[in-house]
Amino acid sequence: MSQAIVEFVRDIYKTDQFIPLHAPTFNGNEMAYVSETIQSTFVSSVGKFVDDFERKIEVYTHSPKAVATVNGTAALHAALYMAGVERGDLVLTQALTFVATCNALYHMGAEPIFIDVSKVSLGLCPKAVETYLEQHAVLDERGCVHKQTGQRIRAVVPMHTFGHPVELDELIAVCLKWKLALVEDAAESLGSFYKGKHTGTLGEFGAVSFNGNKIITTGGGGIVLCRDAEAGAHTKHVTTTAKVPHPYEFYHDEPGFNYRMPNLNAALGCAQMEVLPIFLEQKRKLAQQYQDFFAGTGFQFVTEPEYAQSNYWLNAVICPDANARDELLKVTNENGVMTRPIWKLMHRLPMFKDAMRGDLPVSEWVEAHLINLPSSPTEI
Repeated sequence: MSQAIVEFVRDIYKTDQFIPLHAPTFNGNEMAYVSETIQSTFVSSVGKFVDDFERKIEVYTHSPKAVATVNGTAALHAALYMAGVERGDLVLTQALTFVATCNALYHMGAEPIFIDVSKVSLGLCPKAVETYLEQHAVLDERGCVHKQTGQRIRAVVPMHTFGHPVELDELIAVCLKWKLALVEDAAESLGSFYKGKHTGTLGEFGAVSFNGNKIITTGGGGIVLCRDAEAGAHTKHVTTTAKVPHPYEFYHDEPGFNYRMPNLNAALGCAQMEVLPIFLEQKRKLAQQYQDFFAGTGFQFVTEPEYAQSNYWLNAVICPDANARDELLKVTNENGVMTRPIWKLMHRLPMFKDAMRGDLPVSEWVEAHLINLPSSPTEI
């Protein structure tokens, strides 16, 4: 089966050369816009492309305000800060995630509580969140408080794994009941919609990544999707060193972050946004090819939840057992077809080994069985 997968992927991409997991594609106006930026000399945080890129994201996602940042981790950090997460707070998030989710928490002095994921979405499970809170939390005058430690539980951070939206209505209901902020880690889900609404726009804030391996890229970059224009204006202020506008004086009215996206990166993003619909179309076609190939093989291709339209950022397959997973990883990579296991669960990493957590049966099962497959758009 492993060799058949190698041949199938090579047939899709029509090459006998190395096939990466997800490579950027530049067949639009990238060169023209970046050259224009260089010629203007406004290559840093001031320039027209930053504003243009933010507006393009606002129009596409229907977000009241989008604030461009230097990377996705910075976007999530800023989103958590704006949502009121403070040093010493606890935040519920999934153990099955990329480490950046937890790094953002760590560097603001908050602590994660790891919760299981749902088989429906591979993202944070609302029932597991509710169960943990019923067992370990209480509501008092401070809000949601952890019974054992007395720490405030301030927020819930779901991550839309591989672009598949989590069960947001159910998570929102839990957050309302327990007075928790919902901050969406939408790093992987530009172009994904939950019941017709773009991911990252249903929580108080959302954070998107434009790293080189994402569905569109700015080289490095991220963006904060804000719940309203007022919150957006404050987010923009905080991420640009909290400098009060003045013709020449330097006055900053609160602690801020230097998280500004350079104009050079935003120029790349503007060009990429122009072809995003084509990327999405080709990625859905690729996903269907994978789904057809794996039908009846004992390998389960991961498809979008029925309530969602996913961007299929990274295609994934559930292997029949751990041995099949290990063999597939070995054979594909030895033959120049890049595949990867899913991330190690966060509590298995040394810096988060002592973090509180609920039961994680689904996360552990997915960790042992899932592989990501080459997912670059085809026929671009």
